Amino acid sequence: MRISRINRFFNIVLGALAMLIVALVSAFIAMRLAIHGREVKVPNLTGLTLAEASKQTRSLGLSLTLEDRFYSPSTAPGHILAQYPAAGATVRRQWAVRVTESLGAQQVAIPDLLGQTERTASINIRRLGLELGAVARVAAPGEPGVVIAQTPLPNAAGVDRPRVSLLLTEPDEAESPQAVVMPSLAGLTLAGASARTAAAGLRIVSAEDLNLPTPASATNGSPAGSPTTPGSPSPTAPAVVPSAQVISTGTVIAQSPPAGHRVVKGDPVHITLTN
Repeated sequence: MRISRINRFFNIVLGALAMLIVALVSAFIAMRLAIHGREVKVPNLTGLTLAEASKQTRSLGLSLTLEDRFYSPSTAPGHILAQYPAAGATVRRQWAVRVTESLGAQQVAIPDLLGQTERTASINIRRLGLELGAVARVAAPGEPGVVIAQTPLPNAAGVDRPRVSLLLTEPDEAESPQAVVMPSLAGLTLAGASARTAAAGLRIVSAEDLNLPTPASATNGSPAGSPTTPGSPSPTAPAVVPSAQVISTGTVIAQSPPAGHRVVKGDPVHITLTN
């Protein structure tokens, strides 16, 4: 009886192990089929029309993206010149296949757009079935927004794509106020502050020195720091005088405009000095 029970136990264990192995193998096979079942090979689309290529990729679960268009004397217009990924590559379903379309041989002459405004040049480009490429601007005298250069050049032949890029004028910087950042003058002497503001294109128009005698003490003739007598005028705040009239060995403790603010060259600057 005891031996029979042991044999039965081992049979149950071996059966469970067999079932576990079968389950693991089945799961592995199902996973491989699921992964590779979603993979397809990219078809050869070169030479097909966009409609034909779209139909073929859609049947394989892929999508088609038109990336660019080029002139080609050897491929008929509307047909595919190149593709990526290449034909035969293995990709997942829903992958986007990017293609380049042929425009056939160049039949449209590149127009002369020099001297035209941006709007007029854009209209003339599209009227000929061309595309507007990059638009850049450079500071130059004269009316802004006028074409001064183009790529390809007027009447160019043998160009690879129907894209025309333009270079336009914009107002000369010398004709518009030049913005600068207000420098910090704190801790500088009057001479140093004047030099720094001049380098930035600014000018100090007034300087308040807290150590100079007040107008009230100068009028009374009493030395600075002497006590005032009853009935005498009380001292007032130090006067603000043009910087050219200030002789000071003090340093800047305040300024207007504050450091870091946006100012325009030629703006006035006011400072306060003390020892």
